[in-house]
Amino acid sequence: MCAGSSTDRHGHRALALKPRLHRRLRGANLIASLPSSGTGPAVVVGAHLDSVSGSPGADDNASGVAVLLETARLLAEAPLPAPVVLAVFDMEELGLIGARQAARELSRGDGVRGMICLESVGYFADDPGTQKLPVGFERVFPEASTAVRESGHRGDFALVVHRRSSTAAARTWQQAAAAASPSLRALLLRDPRPDGPLGLLIGLAVPPANHLGRSDHAPFWNRGVPALMLTDTANFRNPHYHRSTDVPRTLDYERLTAVTEATALTATSWPEPQTRPGRRGGRRGGAPQAPDSGAERDQSR
Repeated sequence: MCAGSSTDRHGHRALALKPRLHRRLRGANLIASLPSSGTGPAVVVGAHLDSVSGSPGADDNASGVAVLLETARLLAEAPLPAPVVLAVFDMEELGLIGARQAARELSRGDGVRGMICLESVGYFADDPGTQKLPVGFERVFPEASTAVRESGHRGDFALVVHRRSSTAAARTWQQAAAAASPSLRALLLRDPRPDGPLGLLIGLAVPPANHLGRSDHAPFWNRGVPALMLTDTANFRNPHYHRSTDVPRTLDYERLTAVTEATALTATSWPEPQTRPGRRGGRRGGAPQAPDSGAERDQSR
C-alpha cells in the first residue's frame, strides 16, 4: 500500500492522501555514476520512466528521460569536481515508489548534496491563455501568479520549483537556461515548506503546496536533501497530459535542448551549502539550510 500527494487520472486535482493497494508490485530503478566524478556527496539527476495506462507518455515523462540521457552524454567525458549520479526511477505514477527507494539508498554512505528532478519538461505553448494555475495558487504564491498573469498566461517558460535550501541552485539553473541556445525563460517558485518530515506534514494543511511535491524530488526533500523540480507544469499547460495524445510530435525539441544545457551545468556546479552562524554541518543525507534573506523569501524572480 502507498499513500501520498496524487491527482486524478487526468491530473485535474490534488489529493492529499490517496491510499492504494498493489499486490505483487515489482519494479526496477536504474542508477549510474559518471566515471569521471570526484568523491564526496553526489548530485543526483533523475527522471521517472513509467507512464499511465493508455498514454504513450512523450511529455510525461519520456521528455525527462531524454534530457537525462543527453545530460549523461554531455558529462561523460568531462572532469567533474564532485560525483554526479544519474537515476531512472520506476513507478512514479504509483506513488513515487522508485524514488523513495532510491532516496533511501543514495542517502547512505557519502550522501546526496543535491537533486534535480526532470518532470514533464517538453511541452511549451506561446499563445496567450495556455498556462493555467491550480485552485488557490494565487493566494499562496501571489508573486509567481502575477508573473504568469503579466505574461498573458503563456506557457512559454520552465518552472523551477525549489525550497530555501536549493535557492542558489535554482538561480544557477535559471541563469544557465537564459544563456542557452535557444534561450529559455525560467520562473522560480519557492516552496515555503522546510525540508524533512515537517514539510510533508505541512502540505496536508495547505493543499496548493501539494502540487509542488508531485514528483520524484519529494522523497529527497523528505530526507533533508536540497532539490529542484524542473517542469513544464504538466496538466496546467499540456492538454495531452495522461492521454493517448501525449505523443512525440507535441514536444518542443529546441527548448528541450535548453533544458538539457541548463541541467548539465547545474549538476556540475551545484552551489556549496551555506550554514547559519553557530551551526555545523547538516542532517545526514542532506545539506544545511541556507540563511534566510529577503531575496530568498521571494516566490519568483
